[in-house]
Amino acid sequence: MAQTLWIKDPLAILAEGAGRGVLVEDGRIVACVPAGEEPGRPVDQTFEASAHVVLPGLINTHHHFYQTLTRAFGPALDKELFDWLRALYPVWAGLTPDRLAVAARVAMAELMLSGCTTTVDHHYVFPEGLEDAIDIEVSEAQELGMRVVLTRGSMNLSEEDGGLPPKSVVQDEESILADSERLIARHHQPHAGAMVQIALAPCSPFSVTRSLMLATAALAERHGVRLHTHLAETEDENRFCEATFGCRPLDYLADLDWLNDRVWLAHGIHFNRTEIERLGEAGVGIAHCPGSNMILASGFCPVPDLEAAGCPVGLAVDGSASEDQSNMIQEVRNAFQLQRVARGAAAISHRDALRWATEGSAGALGRQDIGKIASGARADLALFKLDDLRFSGHGDPLAALVLCGAHAADRVMVDGRWTVIDGALPGLDLDRLRREHQEAARALQSA
Repeated sequence: MAQTLWIKDPLAILAEGAGRGVLVEDGRIVACVPAGEEPGRPVDQTFEASAHVVLPGLINTHHHFYQTLTRAFGPALDKELFDWLRALYPVWAGLTPDRLAVAARVAMAELMLSGCTTTVDHHYVFPEGLEDAIDIEVSEAQELGMRVVLTRGSMNLSEEDGGLPPKSVVQDEESILADSERLIARHHQPHAGAMVQIALAPCSPFSVTRSLMLATAALAERHGVRLHTHLAETEDENRFCEATFGCRPLDYLADLDWLNDRVWLAHGIHFNRTEIERLGEAGVGIAHCPGSNMILASGFCPVPDLEAAGCPVGLAVDGSASEDQSNMIQEVRNAFQLQRVARGAAAISHRDALRWATEGSAGALGRQDIGKIASGARADLALFKLDDLRFSGHGDPLAALVLCGAHAADRVMVDGRWTVIDGALPGLDLDRLRREHQEAARALQSA
């Protein structure tokens, strides 16, 4: 029989009616225990959480795992997006299965240690020999116990065809679509509580053909999977679309049947008022990447306006070659600070930033089963202690996580199973992983 765990008497909890904690059974939250009350049912185990702030597991809506191998890469420093990509594409052409595996392991380990329980990855670089990239990522996620939405990315426009990437990392449309079908059939779990889902994700309007965008949308519709791409990240992208397609990026997407509630877009910075209203009417999700946007000087995502229009907005760390870290609780602070600069102190609270990383992210991914602490939701939880010097003197515990700069969870639970205990990943030798990852990075950068 399933065991019932009471996560008891938290210091603070991001939930309504759960002052005395939650009951977890068979991978789900089966009850919230209000302040001043008892569970009202038998409990098999108790975890005393009086030193912990309890959050729903954080959800990362956009990432590029392989980029952990090119953090702070010299030739790409101090460049904006297009020049940054031109500096890195030739390096990424040297990716191999072993290098991708260790890059994905590092990205997901870093995410989980920061309180993240579900992550997206957008992998779109497929040099020869890396055709099974998404299968490699599935294996790594299952080993760590991470919930994932892995997007089968694609590029079929190389420099020779008017795109940005070199020929060595793009594929033809037939190969892309065939592998997309294979991955959906092999890995996609359409049910509530899914640990692995597949989405389809042409990289961007400037790296794929119109034909591939149309065919990918049709394939996603046929199989009931979600669609993802980068959009409106820079003014360069707007100018490219206007010069190439005779319209702005959102008009181009609309013409390709890409404006619906199965789509979520990375960045979403350079939309005008009319475009924001169109996105909201269609229910398109947005992955806000504040750290990456600041480092690449891309601009401000209009998060409050997008939410007001009806768009679900989530948070994302983006690739580690632009943000250079995979830390979701720090990304919450990035979003809080950046949106305050854009909108003012009275407009954005710490609870807004936490909501974007939980309920907002779940909404962007079309998930109703995660991103919240409520009866029936999956038991994905992140527990933080406030015993570091940085928190000394704090008042509101939830505000302290954001304002004082939390960076590591003490405990993490995914689908009812502890995956982080006392700030460590059981069974994972981090020193060995760091050595292997650094060796892989040096080999890739010097290839």
